[in-house]
Amino acid sequence: FGSRHVHSRIPTHKRRLRWLAMAVGKNKRLTKGGGKKGGKKKAGDPFLRKEWYDIKAPGVFAVRNCGKTLVTRTQGTKIASEQLKGRVLEMNLADLNNDDDQAFKKVKLCIEEVQGRNCLTDFHAMCLTRDRLCSLIRKWHTMIEAHVDVKTTDGYVVRMFVIAFTKRRADQVGTNCYAQSAQIRKIRKKMMEIMTKEAGTVQLRELVKKLIPESIGKEIEKQTQGIFPLKDVYIRKVKLIKKPKFDITKFMELHNDTDGDAGVAMLRPEAEDAENLITAG
Repeated sequence: FGSRHVHSRIPTHKRRLRWLAMAVGKNKRLTKGGGKKGGKKKAGDPFLRKEWYDIKAPGVFAVRNCGKTLVTRTQGTKIASEQLKGRVLEMNLADLNNDDDQAFKKVKLCIEEVQGRNCLTDFHAMCLTRDRLCSLIRKWHTMIEAHVDVKTTDGYVVRMFVIAFTKRRADQVGTNCYAQSAQIRKIRKKMMEIMTKEAGTVQLRELVKKLIPESIGKEIEKQTQGIFPLKDVYIRKVKLIKKPKFDITKFMELHNDTDGDAGVAMLRPEAEDAENLITAG
């Protein structure tokens, strides 16, 4: 009874002050600017720390300046050029070659070297767009697919996928044109032989030149005509499985404006009255 009686004599505002002092003493966070430990940092705009770099496509494509990419500025041990290397960029072949007829193919380029504000790229992969693949598939036809791993002469291991569809004959009466399983096996074997021959005897840049006009697909269509007529033969996907050790001199040949095989122009024209003094003896 005595303690309760003493407590009742302390004024209310003093009781509140005593409770607050106890609470502040126990909880250290209440003494700091009313919030989390260390206070809240003011978040700046992350885009103020970014830089734009130009993307340069290899010489096999018509358009060399094909876009821009964003990277955080060099800060301490984080170097911007190192962050860019290995970045894979996907773009449409129609944009790279200024040809709308090639809009159904997508090309992936990989950044291999950074010079100043230019990112030099190399071929990484190629595939058909989803809508193109879906438009090819038809009822009453057989779809034939094959894939093969090929090593190019400059040391790249490439995995190529091909797709083809059987074709109705001109004088055909029946609704379907299904190929027999034995014919499918023969066609698939022929496809793999042609892809190995076409890709295994050239460098990667020459292979890319073959992929753009679909010359390998036309060759397969021509050579399989005796087994079963085919249509819509496409290399539907190409991807790099292994790369050789990076060689800067070979890589820079891709990005030179002039082709290495091109001849030198004559300095002066030949005179009209020039005679050939060497005669066949």
